[in-house]
Amino acid sequence: MIVDCHTHLSGSNDDTYASDHLAAAQTVDFCFVLAGEENDAEDTNKRLSEYVNKHPRKMVGFAFVNPPSGSAYGSAKNKGKQKNLDYITQELGLQGAVLYCSSCGFHPAHSKAMSFYESAEQLGLPVFFHNGPPLKSQAHLGFAQPFLLDEVARAFPSLKIIIGSMGLPFVEQTLAMVAKHENVFADLTLRPDNVWQIYNIVVSAYEDGVMDKLLFGSGFPFSTAGQCIETLLGFNKLLADTNLPNVPRGNIRSVVERDSLEVLGLNRQ
Repeated sequence: MIVDCHTHLSGSNDDTYASDHLAAAQTVDFCFVLAGEENDAEDTNKRLSEYVNKHPRKMVGFAFVNPPSGSAYGSAKNKGKQKNLDYITQELGLQGAVLYCSSCGFHPAHSKAMSFYESAEQLGLPVFFHNGPPLKSQAHLGFAQPFLLDEVARAFPSLKIIIGSMGLPFVEQTLAMVAKHENVFADLTLRPDNVWQIYNIVVSAYEDGVMDKLLFGSGFPFSTAGQCIETLLGFNKLLADTNLPNVPRGNIRSVVERDSLEVLGLNRQ
């Protein structure tokens, strides 16, 4: 089982882009499709739903949620807001949520965000924190720091949390978070051309004993699953003619072949 836990659907959702996304998805058994950060969350999520529901045996959709905005999705105690979250899961058929704290400019532990996590935990809705590069110049880099999720993970220990792109540029914080919390995972999305960055991330995760907390991702359209799989499985070839430490191929293969659907408790059609 190979699950690409990090792909994007263009805001335009035109036929050409959807065709490219679908072609890239043929390399894997399943892929997560993350809604982009758009001004109109409702329209964005609706378009995402229309796309992934055409391919229920291949794709799982993650809705864009911005809790501090006027379209926040809050506590189960607030039936109106809970109804909105039910709309995402029951009406749209999306199985996760993606938050862009850095781009949207809010602290991950904002009071309205904490209310949203309460509902997400109760519904078994995993939350993907997409705070890594590329970031716009106006993004709040401080809100991208993975250690800020410690408060969230402590308050909601059953909530499945995915730190996108290894929390770059704060990789060490990400490694500490996945080691500390049972239900915090990291998305090993990489750029195949960034050889030294890939090497340091994988070796650090191996030496910290947290390879089992890493989920495979491609970051499409910035790279494809095929390119990333080839890079990871050929990892030790990067070290040819050097005395640098390597990582057992079996450990790397386990990341590529991890069933992220099972890990996150998601349904498969």
